[in-house]
Amino acid sequence: MTDTLIDDADVAAGLTRAAAKVEAALETLVPPAHGYHARVLAAMRYALFAGGKRLRPYLTLAGAALFEVPEDRALRAAAAIEALHTYSLVHDDLPAMDDDDLRRGRPTTHKQYDEATAILAGDGLLTLSFQILADSRTHPSGEVRARLIGRLAEAGGAEGMIGGQMMDILAPENTYGEAEIVLLQQMKTGALFEFSAEAGPILADVGAEHQQRLRRFAQDLGLAFQIADDLIDATGDEATAGKAVGKDAEQGKATFIGIHGLDGARREARRLAERASDTLAVYGAAANELRRLPFFLLGRAA
Repeated sequence: MTDTLIDDADVAAGLTRAAAKVEAALETLVPPAHGYHARVLAAMRYALFAGGKRLRPYLTLAGAALFEVPEDRALRAAAAIEALHTYSLVHDDLPAMDDDDLRRGRPTTHKQYDEATAILAGDGLLTLSFQILADSRTHPSGEVRARLIGRLAEAGGAEGMIGGQMMDILAPENTYGEAEIVLLQQMKTGALFEFSAEAGPILADVGAEHQQRLRRFAQDLGLAFQIADDLIDATGDEATAGKAVGKDAEQGKATFIGIHGLDGARREARRLAERASDTLAVYGAAANELRRLPFFLLGRAA
């Protein structure tokens, strides 16, 4: 368990600080709307600056701090992961996917603009993420930049987030057991969590041991986070969630709740949170805020 001096208020404050820093970085990286293509730039900015926890950038900044990575470099990696994550939300909300009208308490990008603009805005954000990482300001070593780009491509590609989304779409046509649900969530949600946590040790160039440890932490954190999200969908309200709720059951999606019920899902999330926290114990007090994060996230679904 984590140091008792660290509590949810500390994690919330850390998330707020990280969000402010990454939004300032994104402000400089996404051009203002201009020219004949102003509409797509405006839509990209609309999606990016819609709020949200900025959890993935927080993981990148906190993981990088463990290894004393210069903050300007960590911020660029954090901005890249947020750009890619936001693209996935824009596309996920489209009528061909989840068909959502609300995201973070306001109209989804295709509702605010139109479907074609939303598709292009998502494509623009996806491309921007790799442009950021490829820049020498992210790291002077081309080898380190290539490793970052490779890992983000892996996490966001067909063997990661996109593959998980495909499994999710096909879920109503299949009977997924627990192993398949774990795989789905590890790919759809966990893969980007893994990259976010691993970016710090990659930027620090500290070796595979630390990268693998941060990946294990992120794997358990990602599953706990997804269970908490499923619990919110099953038991929360739209105002609290900032999006439509009850859609998982309505669409026949595979979740831990469907396998274990509400109480069983809560117990599994707690087990995963404890294991994630224990994984970072080796870093001592420097990791206390990160170690508290899984329990903070479970509090959302309490």
